[in-house]
Amino acid sequence: MTKTKRIFAGMLAAMTLTLAFTGCNSNDGGSSTASVKDNTAAATADNAGNSDRTYNIGICQLVQHDALDAATKGFKDTLTEKLGDQVTFDEQNASGDSQNCATICNQFVSSNVDLVFANATPALQAAYTATDKIPILGTSITHYGTALDIADWKGYTETNVSGTSDLPPLDEQAAIAKELFPDKSTVGILYCSAEANSKYQYDTIKPFFEKDGYTVKEYTFADSNDIAAVVTSACDECDILYIPTDNTAASNTGIIDNIAQPKNIPIITGEENMCIGCGVATLSIDYYELGQKTGEMAYEILADGADISTMEIRYAPTTKKYFKDRCDALGITIPDGYEAIEAAE
Repeated sequence: MTKTKRIFAGMLAAMTLTLAFTGCNSNDGGSSTASVKDNTAAATADNAGNSDRTYNIGICQLVQHDALDAATKGFKDTLTEKLGDQVTFDEQNASGDSQNCATICNQFVSSNVDLVFANATPALQAAYTATDKIPILGTSITHYGTALDIADWKGYTETNVSGTSDLPPLDEQAAIAKELFPDKSTVGILYCSAEANSKYQYDTIKPFFEKDGYTVKEYTFADSNDIAAVVTSACDECDILYIPTDNTAASNTGIIDNIAQPKNIPIITGEENMCIGCGVATLSIDYYELGQKTGEMAYEILADGADISTMEIRYAPTTKKYFKDRCDALGITIPDGYEAIEAAE
């Protein structure tokens, strides 16, 4: 096990109190980066070239919401199209609980699945802790170096993990504020402090807002229990809110919308489905396409024997700017280049 992975595993175990599951971990405590590559290469080599082989894929999705659901569907559709009845899926949802992610992933290891598809950061972290042999493909992950505590990030992990990132061009997202709200002065960035990738997005996008002359204020909530109080404070103190691709916020857009809409506070969101739930505009990737891209990577590993340890993280192929009809009520003029989306019913 590499030094980074040993440190990460200890940190995650302390945070999620899942020490009871360490007996299921396939790590032996003494493996090196080279041995991890050997393990994963051997696993994928066993899979490659066998046209009669049936592949069992374990799917761990953090929580049910439209973006993650779309990514899982894109992944399954692509692998089913390529492998037909040679692929089966054991699809599990953790209901937003990282401890459930750990339980699910350890069950996958016990079942000796051929590949783990980890949808969202806590699912990826749980899978990474559970095994260093079975290939793991993540999706809906913003930054793998941050999620897996890899300091010397190279674009690939050198472990049994790869996948796709849902990171949009954050400079272009920040530019939406200047396009739509040139007379506003204060942007509140709202995110869950327990999600490392949300913190990464905050740190990355803040300078872009500041470059355009906005004062930026940070608002964090630990979990869904304190979202309402934090959103209320942000709406009272800011002209605009920005919410990155944050799983906790995405699962609570109704609460956010019920507070922000009566106060006429516009929200720029990190992706389309959050915009439908509580926003007015976004620049978004397509999560179904992201899942498709991850499915293509899975096929390369399972059918072609690709070495996952050197597979670079891939990204969604397209982005679009969207606005919601609420912009009319707020007196927002929409420039060319935006596509209308329907408000949630």
